[in-house]
Amino acid sequence: MSIVTDDLLWERMNRAVETIRQRLERAAAALDAAGIPYAVVGGNAVAIYVGLVDRGAVRTTRDVDFLLRRDDLARATAVLERVGFESAQSFGVNMFLDGPDALPSEAIHIVFAGEKVKADDPLANPDVTESERPTTFQVLTLAALVRMKLTSFRLKDQVHLQDLVRVGLVDATWCDRFPMVLAERLRGIVANPNA
Repeated sequence: MSIVTDDLLWERMNRAVETIRQRLERAAAALDAAGIPYAVVGGNAVAIYVGLVDRGAVRTTRDVDFLLRRDDLARATAVLERVGFESAQSFGVNMFLDGPDALPSEAIHIVFAGEKVKADDPLANPDVTESERPTTFQVLTLAALVRMKLTSFRLKDQVHLQDLVRVGLVDATWCDRFPMVLAERLRGIVANPNA
């Protein structure tokens, strides 16, 4: 492995984060202009909320997750393709690659409102109406985002929940908002947010 100068390393890291931001904002602006309801979810939504409280605690992510209604997918596809994205599917996930050489891990991934991601998920995804605009684009509300994270509960979801607990956005009082299976998951995170 070759040695990279500090300046070059920082430039690469900054460029990577900036590329994600530009991709998200370009897609959101196109959906907004077309009047297609959506909400940013996943790691970027968590980063927005965490950043409102403690910018030093923000965690970056490679992909961008959008919540859409399935009925809007065809219109969203046409709109996103007009601004340079390419529709694709990988392992059953609808996504939009940012050009022909883009990686699926850096794509815009689509999650469908009102549907379960996996058949055995305890709850379906929220609707896009459970969103707000804390920045220049729609973001799932914090309560709905926490519910989604508790539902999927993969390792990265648990880490995102820990981030929300550590900055004080979520605490033990939130457990009463969710069905028992989700409440138990949240109790475990709240009890040990640094695990």
